[in-house]
Amino acid sequence: MDVTITVRDEVRPGTGEHTVVLRDIPAALTLRDLIRTRVREEVAKANATAGEFRTLVQPVDAEVTLNGYRLPRGRIIDWEEQANKAEEAFLRNGFFVLVDGRQVEDLDEDLELTADSEIRFVKLTPLVGG
Repeated sequence: MDVTITVRDEVRPGTGEHTVVLRDIPAALTLRDLIRTRVREEVAKANATAGEFRTLVQPVDAEVTLNGYRLPRGRIIDWEEQANKAEEAFLRNGFFVLVDGRQVEDLDEDLELTADSEIRFVKLTPLVGG
């Protein structure tokens, strides 16, 4: 069975900053599959957009803007490269993922999602001066 879910990005838990809707994804998948599906969808939207966009990880050559990123004209993002970078970021604790209030710690952990599942990607920012 496929489900449509909403993924929320946060910098601090409880502070929704950006949402991504993933339509018709398998209800049973791994965290790795969820991340890769999310990145593939975001990259497809970014490649179809001429202006600013948001993605889980910053593409190479992308300019940081107030609300996301902007690419030089004619530049196309490779979703598989971005998905690999997202997996690496997860493994380096660049972000963590909460599914229905529980932290998922392994990329290959099986998830059972419903349309009501609460999924949050919490991006971690390094401390300064500590």
